[in-house]
Amino acid sequence: MILLSVMCVFPLYWMLASSLRPANEIFETTLWPSHASLESYRVALDAIPIVQMLLNTLIVSVAVTVIQCFTGLLAAYGFVRWQFRGNKFVFGLFALTWLVPFQVVMIPNYLLVAKLGLLDSLSALILPHFASAFAIMMLAQAMRAFPREVLEAARIDGAGSWRVLWEIVTPSLRGTLASLAILVFISTWNEYFWPLLLSRTAENSVIQIGIQMFMTSEGTLWGPLMAASTMASLPVLAIYLVLQRQVVQSFMKSGIR
Repeated sequence: MILLSVMCVFPLYWMLASSLRPANEIFETTLWPSHASLESYRVALDAIPIVQMLLNTLIVSVAVTVIQCFTGLLAAYGFVRWQFRGNKFVFGLFALTWLVPFQVVMIPNYLLVAKLGLLDSLSALILPHFASAFAIMMLAQAMRAFPREVLEAARIDGAGSWRVLWEIVTPSLRGTLASLAILVFISTWNEYFWPLLLSRTAENSVIQIGIQMFMTSEGTLWGPLMAASTMASLPVLAIYLVLQRQVVQSFMKSGIR
């Protein structure tokens, strides 16, 4: 366990150490720079609008997380609660879309976004992620374990479907929803190919595109790249450290290991 922990933490430590190395020590193999410097951070902040990019990434990640949890919850409840004709077939179609890589539908999505006039906008980064087969499957699986007797009792007491969903089902799925939200947030935060296809200006880009700007045909600016990578990692690491106990409990309650 200690070895696995070191293997996970060491790349982050090396990234931080490399971001503090002067340019003439960037390829040194010492564990810590002999003369730590913030020059790489200054270069990175001057080269790209990192603060704006981080804000853009946060907006997109939060929006996608909230939307996918909401639409996934509604769709999963519909599939589990109402056994309409073709229920299993339609659910199977949704499940099959999970097997299709996003890169396969990237060009059709790009053409749709272009026709809507949303290129180089945050809306374009959010639009294709309105629904997620993974979110529907994960929430549907959790709902199937929910006692149907409780739902029937609520219906007998006069509670409508909307009230049953929000006052009975949703509170019992807090652990699953928290796990889903964490997975979606991190996945969206780290997304690269879709923003790369849409972005035209740095002001409307996300931080992953900003990091890529330090890799040019003339070479890689390793110091600023590591500095930008460190700043991009800090928000996610901060969220995890603050919510560490809740994160672990959420994954344990939802059955994710």
